[in-house]
Amino acid sequence: MQFHLNGFQPGDPEIADLAGRVQASGAAGAVPDEVDVLIVGCGPAGLTLAAQLAQFPDIKTCIVEQKPERLLVGQADGIACRTMEMFHAYGFSERVLKEAYWVNETTFWKPDERSPETIIRSGRVQDVEDGLSEFPHVILNQARIHDGFLDIMRKAPAELEPYYSRRLVDIEVDRSAEANDHAVTVRLERVDAANEGKIETIRARHVVGCDGARSTVRKSIGRELHGDSANHAWGVMDVLAVTDFPDIRFKSLVQSAKDGSLLIIPREGGYMVRIYVELARLEAGERVASRNITADDVIAKARRILKPHTLEVKEIAWWSVYEIGQRLTDKFDDVPEGEVASRLPRIFIAGDACHTHSPKAGQGMNVSMQDAFNLGWKLAAVMRKQCAPHLLHSYSAERQAVAKELIDFDREWAGILASAAKAGGADAARTQDYFVRHGRYTAGTATHYGQSLLTGAASHQHLAQGLVIGKRFHSAPVIRLADAKPVHLGHAAQADGRFRLYAFSPAEDPAAAGSAIRALCNFLADSRDSPVRRYTPDGADIDSLIDLRAVFQQGHRELAIEAMPPLLLPRKGRYGLRDYEKMFCPDLKSGHDVFTMRGIDRTAGCLVVVRPDQYVANVLPLDDFAALASYFDGFMLQVN
Repeated sequence: MQFHLNGFQPGDPEIADLAGRVQASGAAGAVPDEVDVLIVGCGPAGLTLAAQLAQFPDIKTCIVEQKPERLLVGQADGIACRTMEMFHAYGFSERVLKEAYWVNETTFWKPDERSPETIIRSGRVQDVEDGLSEFPHVILNQARIHDGFLDIMRKAPAELEPYYSRRLVDIEVDRSAEANDHAVTVRLERVDAANEGKIETIRARHVVGCDGARSTVRKSIGRELHGDSANHAWGVMDVLAVTDFPDIRFKSLVQSAKDGSLLIIPREGGYMVRIYVELARLEAGERVASRNITADDVIAKARRILKPHTLEVKEIAWWSVYEIGQRLTDKFDDVPEGEVASRLPRIFIAGDACHTHSPKAGQGMNVSMQDAFNLGWKLAAVMRKQCAPHLLHSYSAERQAVAKELIDFDREWAGILASAAKAGGADAARTQDYFVRHGRYTAGTATHYGQSLLTGAASHQHLAQGLVIGKRFHSAPVIRLADAKPVHLGHAAQADGRFRLYAFSPAEDPAAAGSAIRALCNFLADSRDSPVRRYTPDGADIDSLIDLRAVFQQGHRELAIEAMPPLLLPRKGRYGLRDYEKMFCPDLKSGHDVFTMRGIDRTAGCLVVVRPDQYVANVLPLDDFAALASYFDGFMLQVN
């Protein structure tokens, strides 16, 4: 899909009329007096959270933003494989895949030993290892990601729109209030011309600060970002340019002998490219603003690094200079560490408000969105009284540890790229080796939650060696039994707040009276200890909280769907229509046997519990009903 040929234009490239490419966004009138959740900031984290909460019309959500309108030109652009998996759960991965640039290979360039003032290609690698994800690593303007979330919000049951032109003034919390009270009072100042200076007050049960590295919400709860600058100044710009550099449409890491490093990121549309340019080493305490660096300075430095190749910039869509730095706050909510046992979180922070990275590893936007995905389903479950309020403590515990690990990785990666600051100059072999070895970090698939309330012990991990407890559920191709459609097993999960149970059957006939699958279905459907019976509200669909899916070892033509347990053909909705999409078989024709691909024990089978944010919560024997019930009893609330 090509566009930007005659200049950069924001908005939907499929709309021919340039004036109509950017649709209006924003709610009219004053903010509500009272909400369940107030989100401050319409960046990637804020919109991810808003899109999740918008799925629940019984949760009153409000999102505010200081800027006057939706983002038109984004800064972040790299979308990791794991983030694409999340986008599919939200429902707009196909749109992103169509429009984005796909990062297929990465090339590496180093000084030519025979002529060190020029560069030569030193290596080329596949960007993402085979089988790591069904989705590629892609590049797309951050503003278009925002557009995707805004569309999801608008179409969702809650029909959510942001309130723009609101600046957060202050936050007060009534610590004596009950857990369900609207104990957080927030004052907002209107900054739009028609209402400038007007103060609006809103009361909320919870506030989430997604308001960036200078977060007012973070300051209101006494948290600080800790860390320091690496004293490296870099420039970044999106350009339409003419060049004879042969790898201009590959992601390329270029290290020169004397002029530092350059990173090329091709952009969507076939013509635009982003370049990150190492500019200078800063003195201790020096800020990049004091250098008065211009766009021409960035271009001139890029030309020196790319020698003997030429670079003629025709248009600059966006550019900036910045300092490399990694910073992290110690906790992502308002509860002091010593009061976790006696106090519940009211205020949370996410994204750049609690961690900042360099842009080189492409982690900032991705990690921010994963923060919000982690928090969103937990807030919804607590406010809908499906889960106990203490579940909210798990957000900070899980995501702070992830951010710390990624910041350590980012610090080392940024240092490797800053070759000009190191004695001996560039080391192309080390750069390429580090890139390959840490590919799972840059793909976003390295996150591994430790054992906790939500993450079980690895006692039965041997039953599903490729579905690691604490890591994201690694999807695989399967055939849907009811209609022989090839699908991906993980795509059964949507961003709807539901847990998934994937029951992998032994080799026996699953329809037989004594089969393990039938025994599991009987327990879940009939036993008073069943988490499905205990936690599904009266009158709700049987899969509205916990969604059971079965995967058989036989080919889809060998099984009779009508003989399967009733729980796998549940009646749903006002008419009691059957859901035929609960059962799957291996894709034997294409050679994609999910049991082999994910190391499932063929003799015993297993049950894989997956959280609403797509992370494996537990792996259990099919007949360990007590352990299954105990897992959900640890945090869910009985409603019947």
